Amino acid sequence: MTTRRRGLSLLLVAGLGLGAVSCGSGDDKPGAQGSSGGPVTITVGCQPPKSNPKEREGWDADVAAFQKLHPEITIESKDAFPCINPDTFQAKLAGGTQEDVFYVYYTDVQKIIKARQAADISQYIGDVKAAKDLRPDVQGVFKDGDKTYGLPRNNYNMGLVYNRKLFTQAGLDPDSPPKTWAEVQAAAKKIAGLGAGYVGFGEYSAGNTGGWHFAASLYARGGSMVGDDGKTAAFNSPEGKAVLENLKTMRWNDNSMGSKQLLQWEDLMRMMGSGKLGMMIGAPDVVQSVNNDFQGKFEDYGVTAVPESEGKSSLSGGDGYMFNPKASPEKIKAGLLWLEFQQLTPGQGQFNYARAKEQGRPVGLPIPDLYGDSAPGKEIVALRKQFATVPVDHFTPYVTAQSTITNKLEPPKAQELYAVLDVAMSAVLTRQDADIDKLLSDAESKANKILAKNT
Repeated sequence: MTTRRRGLSLLLVAGLGLGAVSCGSGDDKPGAQGSSGGPVTITVGCQPPKSNPKEREGWDADVAAFQKLHPEITIESKDAFPCINPDTFQAKLAGGTQEDVFYVYYTDVQKIIKARQAADISQYIGDVKAAKDLRPDVQGVFKDGDKTYGLPRNNYNMGLVYNRKLFTQAGLDPDSPPKTWAEVQAAAKKIAGLGAGYVGFGEYSAGNTGGWHFAASLYARGGSMVGDDGKTAAFNSPEGKAVLENLKTMRWNDNSMGSKQLLQWEDLMRMMGSGKLGMMIGAPDVVQSVNNDFQGKFEDYGVTAVPESEGKSSLSGGDGYMFNPKASPEKIKAGLLWLEFQQLTPGQGQFNYARAKEQGRPVGLPIPDLYGDSAPGKEIVALRKQFATVPVDHFTPYVTAQSTITNKLEPPKAQELYAVLDVAMSAVLTRQDADIDKLLSDAESKANKILAKNT
């Protein structure tokens, strides 16, 4: 899920994408030379809601264009906000009443596959020309062995969001952001030194957000949250210890993290929007949220990779579509044609940047990254630059690093593990005498009990 969706989800837990510029002839368009055979109607989830009129308008236009290209297929769009309602999602899966083409978060995919709540589409995926160019770690989310069960729509991984304006004020080069945590420490001290109220580096430590960002920093250092079998904790490690030691140093030795702690999602967003926060962990869509909802300005921010993650991993997320196991072969084929048309083709659907620009929506954020450096990926990057409404160059450090970083999903029982690690994160940020070894040992013991219940 996106960082914004993650933030909203975490707040709930605490209280309980994207110009008609496709080139070539009609025969070059996805599915132009194939059809499902006879008339078929498919239901598709996650139509943008009426409260998001611009994206809904784009979706409806895509449906009309697709049905003109494939008159034998009728799309019945289903809107809901959020697209997944946790109160009904599992019940719909269990009862087989989800849409023919239903929306999923990456974190639910493997559970759905194991419960046999999605159709095996392996025999049809070869008809999706775009599939061969998808990033292996992205398409791999929807695979179990050699079988395929869905296609991605969105993909992101975490980075370091920073205020370019503050970098300049502090005598730092905004075009050369930190690549190591030592460089983050040095930059944070300079930014905090700008005066009262300035915070060099901000971090979460409550509402499960602390554990979430612990995982992000841990992955970037080469660590893991759980063992390969998913049944034991693995974060009580040199990498896990380094995460907490780094924060403790910045908080107490450098005084570069401010005195207000126990921060959650909205707190850091507000601080970043105020122009007083120098750096935070976050995906590129943080910049969009800060601009749209917290009085920030796109031009003031940049994003780079999480320090020291190159050659290692980055905490990733995203969403996509799977198929109702009751769907007929005709419905599956029709659904795949639609997904390739609307979700996977440069220049149309979610990548119709000409339309997005005309609608006044932001263009230029480096997400979703479905294709990496393959030909479609390069075409999408070129289109983003052509129709950009935000400073694309400000994301160059993040984009450049992606070829060396492997996406790594959240662990099993993620929210429960994050809650456990909130304790360690909050302790090092609120108590100067916090015992890191004991905090990690206690967290490991609690995590192992949680994971022992995982099936």
